Amino acid sequence: MDPAIRLSDVTAGYAHDVTFSRLSLEIPRGRFAGIVGPTGCGKTTLLKTILGTHRVFHGSVRLEGAPVERVRPGAIGYVPQLGSVDWSFPVTVEEVIMMGLYTGRSFRPWPSRKERARVRELARRLGIHDCLHHHILHTSGGQRQRAFLARALASNPRLLVLDEPTTGVDIMTQHEILHLLGDINDEGITILLTTHDLNAVASHLPWVICFNHGVVAQGRPCDIFTSEVLTRTYGGDIVIVRHEDHYLIASGTPLRFSNGVH
Repeated sequence: MDPAIRLSDVTAGYAHDVTFSRLSLEIPRGRFAGIVGPTGCGKTTLLKTILGTHRVFHGSVRLEGAPVERVRPGAIGYVPQLGSVDWSFPVTVEEVIMMGLYTGRSFRPWPSRKERARVRELARRLGIHDCLHHHILHTSGGQRQRAFLARALASNPRLLVLDEPTTGVDIMTQHEILHLLGDINDEGITILLTTHDLNAVASHLPWVICFNHGVVAQGRPCDIFTSEVLTRTYGGDIVIVRHEDHYLIASGTPLRFSNGVH
């Protein structure tokens, strides 16, 4: 079976500025993976390359065996960084979710009864049914993130891509969103997200890709969240305190314990 995502020898960037070169990466179907790395290391460019919205200089991108440019509209659900959204745009939560139903086809001003039912179903599932008619500006950070997640799920995608989905929300909401994504992944949807929150990744994600203009390492957090790997990823000393399945990760001088754990 072809992987959900396959990048083969891909070079991408902007004009004469190469962001990453000769990159090869595979994400199996059904995986729940996070990409971590410093600001400006190419994480968002990588996501755009996978989405097919960023032209590559060299190499190929295939989703479930098909060239990305031939993938059916709606097969990929995308949640952008919420910092890039114009919150003053006059749109309700319901209308945000409705946008996800029109992927690849012309917009109709009057949604059908079936389409409205689909929006209500997603809103109930994601816990935002009570704010469907609220202006998106007048909702909390967690409600906004759930609204855009519902929009991404509206077309029944096989792949869900999220750019910094836990940025700008409190710790409790971060955990709620990641638990929700875990439930969605259990239904067979492949999920790939970027994040700066190493502690949340260590607690919730089964697979992590450390990235800095290329793949530094990938694997389970318990295997690759080491001082060596994270220092190579971020270019500075990283402190890792591990107790059973819990982590505390921060910048600083690495701690060294008598049993060799970092």
